[in-house]
Amino acid sequence: MGIVMIEEGGREIEVEVVDGRPSNFSLVERGIYRSSFPDSSNFAFLESLNLRSIVYLCPEPYPDENSEFLRANGIRLYQFGIQGTKKEPFVNVPKDTITEALKVLLDVRNHPVLIHCKQGKHRTGCLVGCLRKLQNWCLSSVLEEYQHFAGAKARATDMKFIELFDVSCLRQCLYSIIYRYQGLGHRRLAYQDETMHQKRISTN
Repeated sequence: MGIVMIEEGGREIEVEVVDGRPSNFSLVERGIYRSSFPDSSNFAFLESLNLRSIVYLCPEPYPDENSEFLRANGIRLYQFGIQGTKKEPFVNVPKDTITEALKVLLDVRNHPVLIHCKQGKHRTGCLVGCLRKLQNWCLSSVLEEYQHFAGAKARATDMKFIELFDVSCLRQCLYSIIYRYQGLGHRRLAYQDETMHQKRISTN
């Protein structure tokens, strides 16, 4: 058993769930989760999160079983195909793709959202690391979080990508980002560009 925070009726509530979490599952930010690739044994747990969206960071087609689960639960899939490689991941993480994925995360209309790749370590770690930079985390804390999830598989090239990622490429979006305070000190980010929803949406 475990406790997970979900949003219901505009407020956060604690829900006790039977363990069936994907590996590397964690809360990133209010309304944003991360994990490895979920399978059917994780579906009951994912239902408890009331997800609206999934950000999938692999180029391979989404499995039929997972696609059916999304359809049955009204979950939208955003696919950003980033090639995985054990040799030079730094070369293969496209900045433009990460930028587009960040726009999806910033839009609270997509929340609650789950980010995942295969293991929930490298591609997911790069995306979350860039989100942390946008949130003005210090670099040492960003890299510490990346290393926590990557463990012994941490890659210096991934960390270099995060370090060099220029968040100023998203500054033009900040004019459309509003901070929504709900409850006691809860901050929300919303990206207000309707055309963004036309990009990189996978339908199954």
